[in-house]
Amino acid sequence: MPKPRLMFENDSRHTLLYMCEPPVVQEGCEAAVDELLGTPIEALVFNLGFGNAFLHDTQVADHWGPETAATAQFRPEDDHHWDHLVFQRAYRNAQQLIAEGRDLLHIVCDRARAKGLLIYPSLQVQADLGEGLRIGDTQLADFARPEVREMRFALIEEALRNYPVDGFELNLNHYAGGAFFHPDDMEHGRSIFTDWLQRVRDAVKQSGPDRELALRIPTSIVGCRSIGLDPETWIREGIADVLVAENFASMSLIDATADFRPLIAAAQDAECRIHGVIRNNVDSDRLGAAPIAMVRAAATNYWSQGVDGLNLVHWAGNWPYGPSFYEQLRELPHPDVMAVKDKIYAIPTPTGRSAAQPKTEPGLGMQLPASLSLDQPVALELPISDDLPRWGAAGRVHEVILRIRLMRATDRDRLSFKLNGDELPAHLTRKIDHIYQMTAPRYRSHSSYWFVFRLDEAHWPAQGTNVVEVTLHERDPEATPLIYVRDVELEMRYLRGKSTYRGVHNTDPDLGPYECAVT
Repeated sequence: MPKPRLMFENDSRHTLLYMCEPPVVQEGCEAAVDELLGTPIEALVFNLGFGNAFLHDTQVADHWGPETAATAQFRPEDDHHWDHLVFQRAYRNAQQLIAEGRDLLHIVCDRARAKGLLIYPSLQVQADLGEGLRIGDTQLADFARPEVREMRFALIEEALRNYPVDGFELNLNHYAGGAFFHPDDMEHGRSIFTDWLQRVRDAVKQSGPDRELALRIPTSIVGCRSIGLDPETWIREGIADVLVAENFASMSLIDATADFRPLIAAAQDAECRIHGVIRNNVDSDRLGAAPIAMVRAAATNYWSQGVDGLNLVHWAGNWPYGPSFYEQLRELPHPDVMAVKDKIYAIPTPTGRSAAQPKTEPGLGMQLPASLSLDQPVALELPISDDLPRWGAAGRVHEVILRIRLMRATDRDRLSFKLNGDELPAHLTRKIDHIYQMTAPRYRSHSSYWFVFRLDEAHWPAQGTNVVEVTLHERDPEATPLIYVRDVELEMRYLRGKSTYRGVHNTDPDLGPYECAVT
């Protein structure tokens, strides 16, 4: 079996069962496969359900429905009456397919096989399995308990036995930061979990020697160990065929700064492949889904570190998929193609739904927001993969722009900015006043100023890690709110060729307005 480099997750709900008005038809379910045909995607990762509620015809766990504890919060009277109509629709659709004798997972697996797409069911391993099985007063299952491990193993073994799959993914990062053991049991727990995973791997290989075991984990090895996971041992003992590492699963943010190098180094002399997860959610006051320039930035940074592949996770915000989506997929396997195309690198920052309580993976810290104190420089790191000297010499670099947003700043503040130790001169700077906004593209943010630097060649960022430094020298004496850095972005704009235009039909922003005529 070929080893997939580009994998795409469908959570079976947001773009599928939630979207289909009952009665659902086979063709509607097959869309999960059909919408990926003709793209570089080689494997579909297909979620089995949510928590401990499943959409396929399992005989060893709960179906998604009114008897399931996982859906109880959406049935306040604890019966067949739902106050969450979307969850009710998923239940109606899933149960209809089960009653007809061909459940959702069978339909998707059969379609994938017919169309030559590899299929990996995905299980969210950690879940609330009920009272008596939890870690203390949490809603997390305690994997020190044999019955917990047996319950999850039974689900995996059943799917391997009953469905024509090419591999199986265990999502160990769905509850980002959620531990698998009580803190007092963590060291022994890592050994218990490794033994359990070896049993899972044996089941995968016994069901088909070419089938693969994929494990989705936090990117930080130290973070993994803190919740009971031991990826270095899994690599060394040959348990995992592929480790799928991700940042910001809970916040679901794109992250061009993710560092996979420790995992890649650990797998250097092993058969285990390392994949990086790209999510495409931005959720800023300007952008919902990431534009192609942001996706390129993440992908090229990941490839430059030496990852073996990419997993595209929760791209539901692009659905129904259109031309821009397929353009992104077309380029993703080819870092050389993306090398001289527009990119936007951004340091992840809490925005939108995640602003109040940002939740990160264990071992992962957030650089932003970063508070400013008088004469105390704040240094922020942003890696890029672009070889600007090379493309500048070829006449392909159009503009390099650094954007920094300071929240609660005023016109009276005195600040300085450096990039890689060099102060950015005033003549490169433009300020944009957002102290007050009556409207905004997505939502209004608090009072701020943007500082936009159009960088000349002498101040270009370097390939690799760049350090952006902000210093507050004087604060508005009448302003009381804390001033802080919320956004840092580096944008690379390229020309298609030396001296070419940037727009369409021979247009360019520097040529001013234009009209289209039929000629």
